[in-house]
Amino acid sequence: MPSPARPACCGRTASTWAARRSCRHGATPCPKPREPDVANRESVIARIDTFLSSGGYETELARMLAFETESQDPSRRAELMRYLVEEMEPKLTGLGFACRIMTNPVDPSVPFLFAERIEDPAFETVLTYGHGDVIRAQTDQWREGLHPFRLVREGDKLYGRGTADNKGQHCINIAALRTILEERGSLGFNCKIIIEMGEECGSPGLAELFSQNRETFAADVLIASDGPRLHPDRPTLFMGSRGAVNFDLRVELREGAHHSGNWGGLLRDPAMVLAHALASITDRRGQIQVPEWRPTSLTPAVREALKDCPVGGFDGPTVDTDWGEESLTPSERVFGWNSFAILAQTSGVPSAPVNAISGRAHAHCQLRYVVGTDPDDILPALRRHLDANGFQMVEIVPADRGFFHATRLDPDHPWVTRVKTSIEATTGKKPAILPNLAGSLPNETFADILGLPTVWVPHSYPGCSQHAPNEHALHSMTREALAMMAGLFWDIGEANAARAGKTAEATA
Repeated sequence: MPSPARPACCGRTASTWAARRSCRHGATPCPKPREPDVANRESVIARIDTFLSSGGYETELARMLAFETESQDPSRRAELMRYLVEEMEPKLTGLGFACRIMTNPVDPSVPFLFAERIEDPAFETVLTYGHGDVIRAQTDQWREGLHPFRLVREGDKLYGRGTADNKGQHCINIAALRTILEERGSLGFNCKIIIEMGEECGSPGLAELFSQNRETFAADVLIASDGPRLHPDRPTLFMGSRGAVNFDLRVELREGAHHSGNWGGLLRDPAMVLAHALASITDRRGQIQVPEWRPTSLTPAVREALKDCPVGGFDGPTVDTDWGEESLTPSERVFGWNSFAILAQTSGVPSAPVNAISGRAHAHCQLRYVVGTDPDDILPALRRHLDANGFQMVEIVPADRGFFHATRLDPDHPWVTRVKTSIEATTGKKPAILPNLAGSLPNETFADILGLPTVWVPHSYPGCSQHAPNEHALHSMTREALAMMAGLFWDIGEANAARAGKTAEATA
């Protein structure tokens, strides 16, 4: 298979290892490639499989997990920068990427790392993304023998905070890029990487960073990994995500608590008021009763796509088929519809109750929503609904942290087809194609601000205990994911080489 017309490094023509070695990004030479007649798709996949089998992946991931990058804990903010400077920057510089730390325009304590490798201006440019921050560790809740910041393998499971979300996922993708470079000395395409350190606290500053630096982040496509597959054994693509809005409902009636015997029947109970208000938002099976919260985007095309994407059947809780919108399938409920949840609720002191009527009650709530819901009207619509049902005393307080808007890309987009075809060639499996992820991530910053088609290839699964104690990834899925991404990046490079060859023939 012929090598690309230009080498990996500075765009200078070079056909020998010595010439390639003279091209540098910073102080580190590009990896030595195989001979052109040896490097091929199969050799790339074999090499990355050896990387896993030899323990290389676990060694690298263990080093990444050891950085205690809890972005929701202000005392850990120094760790965020340390992860970028001590782990990511040397790693990417060693692969021929020009790297720089970018200051967060909203919160300077939550930095970004930008890396780019421009091989030829005529090549396609792939932007990829990862987040190095993790959710709170919850150290005392992990099972005996496990620790959130130490990688532990038990059978097929790799335990540690970030194994699934998201250190393990961007470790896989960077390993795939490295393998391509080791095989042929070039990617065959231009690559840009953005690593953020605040995704778990709402990605503060990411939208502003992109708005202020559109040319810096310009690309042809975003190909990145976050979130879970539909099923552990089935490769999955999604092209957007549900949005999320978090808020408190508060009933503040009076200061202090009062004896439930002396005052019972005389004082309004804020917990009961709040319970009835919450019960008005959905019916008894969780069907949303706020008219503006019922989306308009579950089209026949989306329903058809979701027929091939059944949910459940993995190592996780049993799906409650009698919960949610009655007329929809479980897949349509989670990928094509909105869902309301009460994440926490308090009145009095639950751990030490006393015989007193509390003066206040609080609930922290969330709406996950799909395209077809007006995000600017979510809380105003709730206010109208509560008022219409006699709950004027229930206060709505938006959450402090930012949240993500809903996005969705056409499943028939050419980039979706290219990624799907490549994954099928590597795995022999038909990927699940989801219009959007059921969860939320900052996809709108790529789709709406940078104007990119977005294709996400997740390397986790729904039973991974993401955002919970005992978070883990599957070793078997990691093996398949490494092969998939190496094959995908190889195929993108080959497409550029073929395009360059046709151009050369046409101008000869």
